[in-house]
Parts: sequence; structure tokens; C-alpha cells
Amino acid sequence: MNMAGLCCTRHADERDRPALILADEGRTVGFRELERRVSKLAHVMAAHGVGRGDRVAILLDQQLDTVTAHLATNKLGAISLPLFRLFGPDALQHRLADSGARLLLTDDAGAERIAPLRSGLPALATVLVTGDALETLLGRAKDSFAAEARDSEDPAFLIYTSGTSGQPKGALHAQRVLFGHLPGVQMPHEFFPQAGDRFWTPADWAWIGGLLDVLLPSLFFGIPVVASRLDRFDPEKAAWLMAQHGVRNSFLPPTALKMMRNAGIDARAAGVSIRSIGSGGERLGDEVLDWAKRSFGVTVNEFYGQTECNLVVANIASLATPRPESMGMAVPGHEVAIIDDDGNELPYGTPGSIAVRRPDPVMFLGYWNNEEATSAKYRGDWLVTGDAGTMDEDGFLTYLGREDDLISSSGYRIGPAEVEACLMRHEAVTMCAVVGVPDAVRGERVKAFIVLRDGIEPDDGLANDIREFVRRRLAAHEYPREIEFLPSLPMTTTGKIRRMDLRDRTCFSMRNARQ
Repeated sequence: MNMAGLCCTRHADERDRPALILADEGRTVGFRELERRVSKLAHVMAAHGVGRGDRVAILLDQQLDTVTAHLATNKLGAISLPLFRLFGPDALQHRLADSGARLLLTDDAGAERIAPLRSGLPALATVLVTGDALETLLGRAKDSFAAEARDSEDPAFLIYTSGTSGQPKGALHAQRVLFGHLPGVQMPHEFFPQAGDRFWTPADWAWIGGLLDVLLPSLFFGIPVVASRLDRFDPEKAAWLMAQHGVRNSFLPPTALKMMRNAGIDARAAGVSIRSIGSGGERLGDEVLDWAKRSFGVTVNEFYGQTECNLVVANIASLATPRPESMGMAVPGHEVAIIDDDGNELPYGTPGSIAVRRPDPVMFLGYWNNEEATSAKYRGDWLVTGDAGTMDEDGFLTYLGREDDLISSSGYRIGPAEVEACLMRHEAVTMCAVVGVPDAVRGERVKAFIVLRDGIEPDDGLANDIREFVRRRLAAHEYPREIEFLPSLPMTTTGKIRRMDLRDRTCFSMRNARQ
């Protein structure tokens, strides 16, 4: 198999079939044009010494050359290394050095940021910059290129984890990862594809969620993808873009949905006619799900996965009504279970580690040059996600939180996600995060960091009201005994809350208080 052939070449005979809708440029690129550009870039990269197994870094946003680079790299039998365009110098240095990338494709801004790093990147032989110089090279190249024959186990992508603790590790994925993702895309997007489908996500294509939850599966099915360069997520612009370009399917991360809700977006009134919305990465909570149903007119199907083993759990509302707080059922093709520390499956309803049995079509080949970390990811034949959860008798899984985020208070194990979902139902709360902080009596106590809605001022009375709100709805041991109001929460570049930063903030404050 070869993903370039599956996602482009096989559709190129259909003269007018659209592949990409470039919203910022106001034009559409068909599969035939895309195939020719991919072949030309493959020739250019081959002339610069790129061959089978080499790593090709791609530091670009949602644009034509991002897609072209991934597919050209695949034609050559090389390995794509997607990089987020807002990475700072340390993040870029680590990924380029650790991967030993041979070639980088970027724009003028990216080349300027990379220039000071080149002396520390001996493997990086070539930097290609989009624009006139690259167009000249492409203009001289042939518009056909015979793709390398690939095996399903051959490496295709090297995607670095977001690195919420320690240095990010490179998750190496095989060619089969595309096929493995297809059922996980079809479920939350309600039997995708259907006639007239058109996909867009604000998620950067440098992340596995943008690349393999949206871009490549859509192209595989011959469905056009809308591309737009959003420097930052703008709720009003997102609604306008979806209406303007007839978006029918969208992966909207939780942060994007919460921002649209906070901005008072009425998607249907804005002209959005969506068929399916998928979301994953953080639990949404009932309040946000209810708002989304009113605004968009469809049920948001939550799904679950991680960089090392993505899209293994999902909801599909048309077949089974999503259950409160559940992230769905195991996607066909994956065996997901709740296990204990010894790798034994636990009874229904018992909290434990969310795990996926190998072999699995989306499971990574391993961490790049890190056998020790790869080995530590498994308990026997189970890949351990590092997340805690439960499973009910019907196979619905509930996410409790990162295992290192679980709070142990007075003998109780408290999942922060459940407390956060309750907090989000309070009328004053717009965003929140819950962590455990040291407590001399209880071991840990629950602390909530809260961002209030516009126009609401924090005070002790409001904090007490929020505490009682949670105590009444959950349990006496779960309510936040401590509340801190913040103007915003620290986020990873993928839009996940950095709870470690919040714990560190609390510990720093406690040390200062003791001094």
C-alpha cells in the first residue's frame, strides 16, 4: 500500500473532483492538480537526496503545500514529521535533532526561525522554502512519479507527543495507520462519507487530530477538505467559514466549542448546515453538549484516543444514544478494556487503566530511538494509555482523568473530569480545571481553577456558591474545598489544559506561604 496512491493518485482520473478548498485564496484544487504537484515535489525532494526511511519535516499551516509535502514524502518511502508552526525554538530544536530530519519544507517565517538552529542540526541538509524559488524548482520537474511500493508495517509518520511532562517523544506510525483510522472517523461522523460531505477542522494539520482524524481520511474517500489559516481560533470567523464554504462535517476540539458557546454563537442562524460534529481531547460536559445541540442542530459525538493509539473509542448517536459523561464504545477493529496494574481486565464499573490490546491497526510502532519508553507503555499485550476510566455492561467507557491527575482524598479516588463537568453546569463558570493539592489530613484536597463568564466578578460569596453547587450534585468528598479564579487557563498547543502547571502554581504558592 501507499497512502499517496490511496489519498490522491486513484482519484486523479476524475477531472473535476475537488480535493482542497483553499478558503484564504478563494480557489479549489482538484485531485488531478494535486497529484501533479505531489509528483513534482517528490522529484525535487529526491534530487535533494531524500529516500526511503529519511525524515522530512513539514513546518506549515493549513495550505496546499502541507498536503503536497505529506503525499510526496510518502511517494518516496520517506517519513513525514509534522511540526506546529507556533513552536518556539526549543521545541523545534528538540524535534528536528531527535528525529534526524534530512529535509525541512517551510515558509519564509519558518526559515527565519530555523536559521539560528542550523548549526545544531547536522542531519538537516536542506531547507526548502515555499514561494517563487520552490515554484521554479517544481516548474522544472516532471509531473508523474512512480510511488515506492510500501508494506503496511513500513513507517509513514513521526508525530511527537505534546510533552505535558518531560521531553516530547516521537511516536512512529506505520502505513496501516490510515486504514486503522477510517472506522474511527466514520462513527462520530455518522457513516462518513455521505453525498455532499465537506470536512473542516480548526485543528492544525501538524497534530494527529488534524492530519489523521480529518485530512487524510477525507482525501482517501475523495471528500474535499476546507483549508484555512487561523492564527488563533475566532468563534465568529469559524461560524462564517463553515457557512460560507458549505462545511458538512467538522472536528471541533472542546476548547473551540466552549469558545463558540461563550461567544453566543447560533450556528444555524449564521447559516451553518452541518451534518456531523466530532470532538475529543477533553470531556465536554452536558452543558456544552446541550448548547451545541441547540446551536448546530446535531449531537456532538465525542471520541477518544492519543498520539500513540488514536481514535479507538467513539460515539455514534444515530445508532446508540450517547450516555451522560461517556466518551463512547470501542470502535470496530479495536479491543479496549479497563485493566489493573498487573494487566488483568477489571469488572464492569471498576475504575482502572484504559488500555488497548495489541496488535491494533492504529497502534504506533514505538517511540523513536527509545526502546525503554516503548516497553514501559505496555502491560503484557495491553498498551496503557495513562488515562483512568470505567466501562459499563454495554461497553460504554467513561473517562475519569489522567492516571497521574486522579485525586486521592481521605481514601476516595476522585476523577477530576467528573468534578469539572459539574462545575461547567454552574451559570458563572466558562472554563475550569480541577487538580489535587497536598493536604495534611486528607492526603490531597480538591482544588478548582475557574474562569468566569464576562461581567461576573469573583468574590468569596461566589466561591461558596460554587462549592455548594458541586457538593449538592456530586458528593461531600468531591466538591472543591479550594477555589482560585483565573483570567485564563494554561493550555498545551493542542488545546488541552496543563494541569501540571496548575499543580506547580499551587505548590509554589504553598512554599512561599511557609517561608
